Amino acid sequence: MFNNQKILITGGTGSFGKAFVKYLLTHYRPKNVIIYSRDELKQFEMQQEFQHSKLQFIIGDVRDACRLNTALHGVDLVVHAAALKQIPTAEMNPMECINTNVMGAQNVINAALHHEISKVIALSTDKATSPANLYGATKLAADRLFIAANNIVGDRKTRFSIVRYGNVMGSRGSVIPFFKQLLAKGAKELPVTDPRMTRFWITLEHGVDFVAKSFHRMHGGEIFIPKLPSAGIMDIIKAISPELKTRNIGIRTGEKLHELLCTRDDARMTLEFLDHYVIKPGINCSFAADYALNGLNECGTNVKDGFEYSSETNQWYLDVEEIQDLIAEKKRCESKQFS
Repeated sequence: MFNNQKILITGGTGSFGKAFVKYLLTHYRPKNVIIYSRDELKQFEMQQEFQHSKLQFIIGDVRDACRLNTALHGVDLVVHAAALKQIPTAEMNPMECINTNVMGAQNVINAALHHEISKVIALSTDKATSPANLYGATKLAADRLFIAANNIVGDRKTRFSIVRYGNVMGSRGSVIPFFKQLLAKGAKELPVTDPRMTRFWITLEHGVDFVAKSFHRMHGGEIFIPKLPSAGIMDIIKAISPELKTRNIGIRTGEKLHELLCTRDDARMTLEFLDHYVIKPGINCSFAADYALNGLNECGTNVKDGFEYSSETNQWYLDVEEIQDLIAEKKRCESKQFS
């Protein structure tokens, strides 16, 4: 799939982009991997880290349709990872979030259609499922745009799909590194918005592997959701520092107690596979597809009526020891040198 292919990653200097580049260069022989992002410093730092002849860095913003159209010339595959993700920032700067997450998504779609890119996968989030904040709403809108794009491809080869998952353990801005930073500064207690809070968790390595497999699996128009464990915020704190006290600061605007990856309303369109779910498109695409049989010849079955995939009721729930094991594994992965 990735050998001898030209692959572009929007937002490629982020946590996912760097990990996906490492995955591609370690396991495949791509013709070219293009990092498309707007942060000159992060691109420079990434160049120093990788120093690989197959990497190409393009300064650009997904809001800039002309620049994006130029960057996608000759590209075979696209991963759309660029987004404004901070919930408070989105609430205070709504149009900036909309311009990047919604209008930027449409720019990616238009450029991909123009150049007849073979496959495009956009990264989504559990915040897009029954959204309670602007960030989630913009990601839901972006998801709908990418799915609807399959209705206008006509006889083009281009296909668009979505990968949706939960919180990435250890990624920038997530709660675990935030708590560790506080501890390093000598904090005597950790702030908790609500002790009942649960979240879906995925390691960065799992997310990268799942996206790579989704390129093989996709027909176009589907939303891929990995089967993930849930964890409670108090168990996460116990895993990091069991003796430390906590301080309840109250739930923030737009924040949920629990997250959803699939709603009951989506159950009628949802298929269960061995290690993931697929939400079929609710619109007619320009092509016929049997979503119960994917590109890896894996078979899916319809979920039961009323199915809901929630971090609160998820049967796969991490205890303190399992969270500690995941944190330790994450640390081991980070300590490995790039080769």
